[in-house]
Amino acid sequence: MLRELLAGIVGLCGGMVVATALAAFIIGLGMIPRYAGVTHTGNHLLFYENSLMLGSFLGNLFLLYRIHINLGIWCVALVGIGFGIFLGSWVIALGEVVNVFAIMARRVGLTKGAGLVILSLAVGKVLGSLVQFFC
Repeated sequence: MLRELLAGIVGLCGGMVVATALAAFIIGLGMIPRYAGVTHTGNHLLFYENSLMLGSFLGNLFLLYRIHINLGIWCVALVGIGFGIFLGSWVIALGEVVNVFAIMARRVGLTKGAGLVILSLAVGKVLGSLVQFFC
């Protein structure tokens, strides 16, 4: 009994560490302040950061203990859209950090239509995810 309790405590601590590291990385990339600036909700920045850490921690728990919640196909679709937005945000944030788009545009000689290129990347990512999910 004591062994299981200790393993549970160690697992929870590990989940908190991973959640905190992920949140620090996302905050370091500037994703949350950018979203808060775009939505004009900068006064809720601490709430966003805490929600990010809580979501990461709960995601670790659900994955570790294989917790399943049956909420129906519409909730699954809504969660999938949320995951897609999250993943797309990561791709764009990482691309901005390493200046991938600026370097690519300079190498290819792209002077107009950079927005269309980024939109095409996003649409391709969505279509690829849909093909992987349904096929």
